[in-house]
Amino acid sequence: MSEKIDRRSFLKQGLFYAGLLAGAGYGLFPVAKSWGQSSAASVPRRRLGATGEEVSIIGLGGAIAVARERERAAEIVDRALDLGINYIDTAAQYGPSEANIGSVMRHRRGQAFLAGKSHNRSYDGTMRLFERSLSRLQTDYLDLYQLHAIDSQEALDEVSADNGALAAMRSLKEQKAVRYLGITSHKNARFFGQVLERYPFDCVLLALNCADRHYDSMIEHALPAARARGMGIAAMKVAAYDGRIFREDGIRTMEEALGYVLSHPVHTAVVGVSSVEELEQNAAIAHSFSRFSPDRMRELEQRTAHYQRDVNFFKHQW
Repeated sequence: MSEKIDRRSFLKQGLFYAGLLAGAGYGLFPVAKSWGQSSAASVPRRRLGATGEEVSIIGLGGAIAVARERERAAEIVDRALDLGINYIDTAAQYGPSEANIGSVMRHRRGQAFLAGKSHNRSYDGTMRLFERSLSRLQTDYLDLYQLHAIDSQEALDEVSADNGALAAMRSLKEQKAVRYLGITSHKNARFFGQVLERYPFDCVLLALNCADRHYDSMIEHALPAARARGMGIAAMKVAAYDGRIFREDGIRTMEEALGYVLSHPVHTAVVGVSSVEELEQNAAIAHSFSRFSPDRMRELEQRTAHYQRDVNFFKHQW
């Protein structure tokens, strides 16, 4: 499934990016005027596909500091909401992340678009996880509930069985305990693109960063399907994980890493942080973001070529 970038590929990408930046609908991501504390100083927002919801162009990931000590996590979540970051992503697998977020949700739930995930593949198991998630998050509904890491045919077969997780999620949506349904993936982009073509999810969370095009590319094989279906699109692994995308001879700043992702037709980029200071820096980057040119996009991709396997580690190891 390896896909190396050569000169011909980059020439083709010039046409791809020209179409992407001027393509139908891509230039029409509005800034929201709703969802809690939105103001001129807030992080800009985009419409989350056909859902019509308006979410911050950066989301808060729940798998780093938010999954650790509660006091520090609560400070980060509170500050995110203050900055207008309303998209908050977590999962049942993220240790104490849900409970830590819940300590803030109990008094600020109306300001957040809250996205959760189930890693259980069965109907009953997903229902149990969902009930536990609601309790931990101190809420009675989720805005988005996602199938976690559907990276293989085996996983898809399990969740789509009559007694699988997808049936549970559909039931939860019918009961209005969940507003939207989604799916997430880190790898096997061709397969994942086919899944998105087949199943009418409301939203998708996929791995996307400056090294994506070098191997198993979500940009090429999954993103077009999500766009065609009108899905809300969230990107993850913007900095790979723990910042391993950053090198002096590669991607040097978060402005580059985040700007690259936001220059694609995604609606939000989910980023984990280790401190309030890091969160504020990301918010400042998002607030001043201006879409990158095709030439700059290609240049950032080229810079990751010599260490793309390390950046794309999750496509090989997970």
